[in-house]
Parts: sequence; structure tokens; C-alpha cells
Amino acid sequence: MGERKLLFSCVLLAAQLCLSSSQVLRIGGIFETRESELVSMDELAFKFAVNNINRNKTLMPNTTLTYDIQRINLFDGFEASRRVCDQLALGVVAVFGPSHSSSVSAVQSICNALEVPHIQTRWKHPSVDNKDTFFINLYPEYTAIARAILDVVTFFKWRKLTVVYEDSTGLMRMQELIKAPAKFNLKIKIRQLTPGNQDARPLLKELKKDKEFFIIFDCSYRMAAELLKQLSSMGMMTEYYHFFFTTLDLFALDLEPYRYSGVNMTGFRLLNFDDPWVAATMDKWAMERLQGSKQESGLMDGVMTTDAALMYDAVFMVAVASQRATQMTVSSLQCHRHKPWRFGPRFMNLFKEAQWDGLTGHIVLNKTDGLRRDFDLDIISLKEDGIARIAAWNSYKGMNLTDKSGRDKNNNVTDSLANRTLIVTTILENPYVMLKKSDKELVGNDRYEGYCLDLLKELSNILGFTYEVRLVGDGKYGAQNDKGEWNGMVRELIDHVADLAVAPLTITYVREKVIDFSKPFMTLGISILYRKPNGTNPGVFSFLNPLSADIWMYVLLACTGVSCVLFVIARFTPYEWYNPHPCNPSSTLIQNNFTLLNSFWFGIGALMRQGSELMPKALSTRIVGGIWWFFTLIIISSYTANLAAFLTVERMDAPIDSADDLAKQTRIEYGAVRDGSTMTFFKKSKISTYEKMWVFMSSRKNTALVKNNQEGITRVLTTDYAMLMESTSIEYISQRNCNLTQIGGLIDSKGYGVGTPIGSPYRDKVTIAILQLQEEGKLHMMKEKWWRGNGCPEEDNKEANALGVENIGGIFIVLAAGLVLSVFVAIGEFIYKARRNADIEEAFCFFYGVQSRQFQRRGSTSSSGTSLSTDLESGRLLGDDTD
Repeated sequence: MGERKLLFSCVLLAAQLCLSSSQVLRIGGIFETRESELVSMDELAFKFAVNNINRNKTLMPNTTLTYDIQRINLFDGFEASRRVCDQLALGVVAVFGPSHSSSVSAVQSICNALEVPHIQTRWKHPSVDNKDTFFINLYPEYTAIARAILDVVTFFKWRKLTVVYEDSTGLMRMQELIKAPAKFNLKIKIRQLTPGNQDARPLLKELKKDKEFFIIFDCSYRMAAELLKQLSSMGMMTEYYHFFFTTLDLFALDLEPYRYSGVNMTGFRLLNFDDPWVAATMDKWAMERLQGSKQESGLMDGVMTTDAALMYDAVFMVAVASQRATQMTVSSLQCHRHKPWRFGPRFMNLFKEAQWDGLTGHIVLNKTDGLRRDFDLDIISLKEDGIARIAAWNSYKGMNLTDKSGRDKNNNVTDSLANRTLIVTTILENPYVMLKKSDKELVGNDRYEGYCLDLLKELSNILGFTYEVRLVGDGKYGAQNDKGEWNGMVRELIDHVADLAVAPLTITYVREKVIDFSKPFMTLGISILYRKPNGTNPGVFSFLNPLSADIWMYVLLACTGVSCVLFVIARFTPYEWYNPHPCNPSSTLIQNNFTLLNSFWFGIGALMRQGSELMPKALSTRIVGGIWWFFTLIIISSYTANLAAFLTVERMDAPIDSADDLAKQTRIEYGAVRDGSTMTFFKKSKISTYEKMWVFMSSRKNTALVKNNQEGITRVLTTDYAMLMESTSIEYISQRNCNLTQIGGLIDSKGYGVGTPIGSPYRDKVTIAILQLQEEGKLHMMKEKWWRGNGCPEEDNKEANALGVENIGGIFIVLAAGLVLSVFVAIGEFIYKARRNADIEEAFCFFYGVQSRQFQRRGSTSSSGTSLSTDLESGRLLGDDTD
């Protein structure tokens, strides 16, 4: 009896061991089908994962995983509820799917009531009341995705962008980005694709018209594939556009037609392709898919989408959780009885605690809400070599730049421009761009020549691109009107009509805000172009020119003053008085040589460097004389030094010498090229002189502002007009027209650069090429080639000319005038002396008659006659002394 019991126990134990070794777990999958596909990608991944788990016994060695699949139509929540009840009646440990939100909610409510885990791999907005306790979603948490998008926008330094979303869920996913403008100074436009219509060309046309170059598309990969085709047909697949797709399946799309378009295309990738196990699994999947049903259009052949990879990982997560669940039984559940699965909460906790390194990276679930908050994303970009990872993003660490292509590659700058044809806008301006003179009819780029054409050719040789030169339509450089609208070459770059602007285009602050510039290939400044003033030969009195009229007046006053001071001091000091009869020491008669006339003669003699016979004796008068001699030494030396220049050089008498002279007068009209950088400089300047000049020019816009430089040059030559323009242009013009010259120095300092549309990938490469040309000296050689002229003949001869009568004829006039004056003075002196002598003789005769009558009356003796004779003689002598 005891042996039987023992045998029965052994059989029962063997049966239990056999039963435990062949345990079966069933999972349920509800998948929605589309008209275009018989079997969904999620269902294929679901089966693929179950088969791989059953083949690999290391994960579930004693358990076989089976599945029950139910297919429903899209948006059929009632059918989804019925099918999930059927699966729960069979007994399943977890329910997968469906994907649409209406169906998901119906299935989720049943799973919550019966406490069976509901696993989702698509984005779903979490419930507000957080009652979905048996809900698990492996899709990355939506707020983290929104932060990742914002980090990408910040990384690319976008300031203006457009968000295009497919359905209302897109706005929920974009909440972090939509709230960003307050913090990051972003300008965001939000547009929606037409629901139920895959033709987005009307919207794309509006985006192109509004010049929206930075666009974020929030849509499914199917819509993304259609958008790419339509963007290409709209001509928007260029290097000026940057498209960002929020779908995690950008890598799976067929991007081969757009690799060489130059377009900037960026997106996220969740799959970890760096893991060898992931790569092997993807290859295995691709082999099975290529042998199976036809792939969806728009996707690359054999590629696994992110949703399929998440489904694959979700099935493996069930296997990992089941491995840890011991003594767990699966029971049949009835939806109408509301009796939950007693192992449901335990299995749910095990599932949340499970971790797995799957196709989509390391999977860790939040134990509170069952969401995937910790994950990594690859930021991928389309390159000519294909998809490349440029950065990595972690939900906790943020952005990490991984693209080292710019540093690791040894490629030169020609790689991205090779074999490209660029549209170059320019303007006719000598010597930068000129029409080539030829007997034959020229076409294409051969029609033009000049400095900018040589520069463009050198850039083409370095960077490897070809180009097509086009003249700007309105013939203007580019300026902003009062409405903020631009014209000229700047407008063509803004509108992407041209790729480059190679012309004398000045780099300015206002232009830099709407277009990009390379480093300047030429530096310059604003100056004044004016007629060369007519030369004036020295006049006959040009010997007076070395000293100004003020100095001559001061010299005359100084001579007069010194003579008067010398006269006073000489009268005041006792040492200038002397005895005129040294042989008669007792004589009381003393004399002073420094009379007023003698003092003037002393001063004039010293000034003329001739001296005089008068010499001061006193110390005081000698001090006066020495100081005067020193003064005359300096004055005469300075006069002599300047005399030669004033007699031999033809003087250029210019009415203006600087911008200040222009601003102070209104007789000479002045202006600049309309809508050019020079006009903008005066318009924006805050310096009082330049503000005054702009007021003058703006008040006479019809006459002061000219259409182009050639019109301005014509006006300078034919009218009293001064042209404000760049110094390099003035240098070129004055080399070829000797009647024109530059007046004054530079008003400002700036440079010419190659213009590109804002954000253009060509700018940095053009800058590198320009720096290379500068270091090689080619820029200087090109300037010498186009600027060197024949020169002005009169400037070649710098030798001094012989002096003629017209130079020093005034000296002869002064000499003749002095001689004539001396003759008249001599005549005057003679007349004056003659009259004086006549008066003396008359007085003598009168006195002699009186004395004779007295002698006759008195009967004087002979002695008296002798006395009279003596008196008369004394009178004569007295008269002589009086003279």
C-alpha cells in the first residue's frame, strides 16, 4: 500500500514537472488595418518578436509564448471592446493595441476594470484623473519630446519658425515649444494641414510666398513622405530651407532623391543602430520583409519603423516580466462579471520594474504612471552621404553634440559646392562689372568683365562651383523704404532669386539683419568727388602771398610801435645825449640822434636787413634794437622760405576742402546714389554735420540723389555738383579723368563683401576662399589690374619753372613806384626849401632897410657902419643857423 502511494506521488510530481516545463503564456494583440495594407507593421513586429522569443530559450527557458490576434477597422471602438473581451475570455497576461485614440480608450477601460495590463506603443495623451493604473506606454513621454524639439530649435539658433501640424494631437505635443517665445524671443507661426487631404501644396505655396524657411512638420511618416514629394515639386528642396520632422521614422523614409539637393532636413531617431544586436535584428527583419509582402510606399525596402520596433520591445518586456513571475496562473475573464485577474496588480508591478536593452535603447518605465520618461534620441540630418547623426539628446541631460565631421574630415571647402550652379546677381559699375567690348556677339557670362568677374572666377576655381551672372532687375544696390521693404540686389537675395551678390555691395548694419555677408574683399570709405579746381598763376604782387594780410599789418604796426618806443626811450635815457662839439667841452649844447624820423629809419633798415648809420648807445635802446633785430630775423627767414613756393607753384583754389565745408554752404549741390549704402549712411547718421547734409539731400531728392555713379560723374563735370561716393570708385574715376579729384579724407570706414541669403551654407565657404585670395595677394593684383590708369600728364612733371614777369613783376612796380615817389619828394623838398629861403631873404631886406634909415637919421660914424656890418653879418649867420 505504501509503495503504491509512493509511486502515485512520483507520477504526480513528474506530471507537475512536465506541466511546469511546458508552461504557456498567451498575449493578445488588437491591430487596426488600412485599405492599403493587409497586415499592419505593428502586427508583423508583434509576431516577429514572439517568434524570436520562442526560438531563443535563454529569456524564457520553461515558457512558450503564444498570441491571439484580432483585427479591427480604424475608429471602431465598439468592435475593439468586443474583441478585447474575447481575448480576455481566452486568458491573456497583457493586451497590445490598438493604436487609434478612440479605440484605445475603450480597450483601456475594460483592462482597468479587469486589472489586465494594457500595453501601448503609440503616442497617447495621458488621462487627466490618472485612473489608468493598468496602462503602460513604451512611446517616449510627450513633454520630453517637446523639450527635445525646443532644444533643437535653440541649438540651430532659429528666431523665426513655422509649425505645421497634421491633427489636434500635434498641438498637445508642441505645448513646450508654443510657450517658448516668452523665454527665447521666438516668433512662431502655427499652420494646420488640411484634414483628410494629402495635397499640401496650397499651404506650401503660402509658406514659400511668406519666406518661411524654418519649418517644423508634426505628422506621421506617411504624410511626411507625401510632403517631401510636394516640397520637391514646389522647388523648396534647396539649401535655404530647413525642415524638421517630429516623426521618429524620418530615417526609414526614402530620402535618396533629396541627398544632393542641399536641403537641410533634420529629425529624431529612437532606434539604437550602434548596438550590434540591434543591427543584427534589423537585418533579420529586413530579410523576412523582402521575402514577404510589399513594403509601404515612401519607406525604404525592408526597414523597420519606430512603432514596429516599440512593439517588438514591448513583447520582450512581457517576457522579461514573466520570467520573474513565479506561480502565476492565467484565468479566463468575463467582461460582464467584472471579476478582475487576481495576479494582475502583481504582474503590473513586475512589468514596471523590468528593464530591457531593446531596439529603442534602454527601457525603464516610471513606476507611478507606467510611462517612458528616461530615453535617448539621436538627432539625425540628411547629408550627401545619407543620414548622419549630428547630436544626441537625453531626457535628463539634454543635447550633446556628436557631429565631428567638420573636424575629423580632411575634405576641403569645395566638397559641398562642387558641381553646383549658383545664380549670381550684380550691377554694372566700373571697374567692378562692365560690358565687354567685342566685335562678336557675346552670350552668358562672357558679356561681362571687371574686378568682380575676376573675383568670381577665382572663387569658382577654389570652391569648384559654376555660376550664371545676372544683372539686378531694378539696377539698385538695395535699400529699405519707409515701409520696411527692400529693393535691388538685397531684395533678390531675400527672395532667393540669387544665391550670391558679387558687386561693390557695402556691408552695413541694416543689410546684415536681412542677408549674410562674407568677410570684406575690399576696404574703403566715403569721400567727396569734385571737379579739380582751376589753377591760378601767381600775380604780379605774389611776393606778398608768403605772409597773410594780417601778418603784414602786424609787421607794419610792430615797426611803427618799435620806432615810437625807441624814440621815447632814447629821449628818456641820458646816455643817448651827446655834445656835438667835442672840442668845446664847456658848450652847453647837446644833441640826440634818435629823432622820430631817425627812429623810423632805424626800424625800417633793420627790417630790410640793411642796417643804418645810427647805432644805439644806451643799454635800454640796445635792448630794443636787439629784440627788433631778432624779430626781423624770424619774419624775413619765414618769408624767404615760403617765397619760392608761392612764386613757382600753380595754386589750386578749391571752394571746398571737407564735408564740413559742404555742410556750411548751399551754393554747391551735393548728393549720393539713390538707395545706396552712402545714402543710407547719411540717413542713419547721428553726427550733426552728416544729419545736416542729409536734410539738405532729402530736401532736394530729385536733384541731389542720382540713379547711379555714371549719372553723378556727369553732373560733377557739367554742373556745380559734388558727389559723395566710395573712395575706391573715386580713385578709379580720378585715374581716368584728370578733371576730377577727391576732396578731403574719408568720412567713414567700411568694406565690400559677397552677399548671400541669410542662413546660406555658402557664406562661410566664400569667406574662407576670400581669405585665401587675400593671403596669396591676388586681391591686390586684381585691384592693380583694374584701377591702374594712364595718369594725368600734368602731374608727371614736377620740376620748378623759370620765373617770369608774371611772377615777380610786382617787385619792378614797387621799385618804379619808389623811384617816382623819391622824385616827387625831392621836388617837394626843393620847393619847400626855396620858399623858406625866400622868406628869410624878405626878412633880411626888411631889417636892412630899417637899419639904413636909422643910420642916415643919426649921422652915424664909420664905426657905426662897421657895427651894422657886423650885425648884418650876425643876422645872416643867425638866419643860416635858423635854417
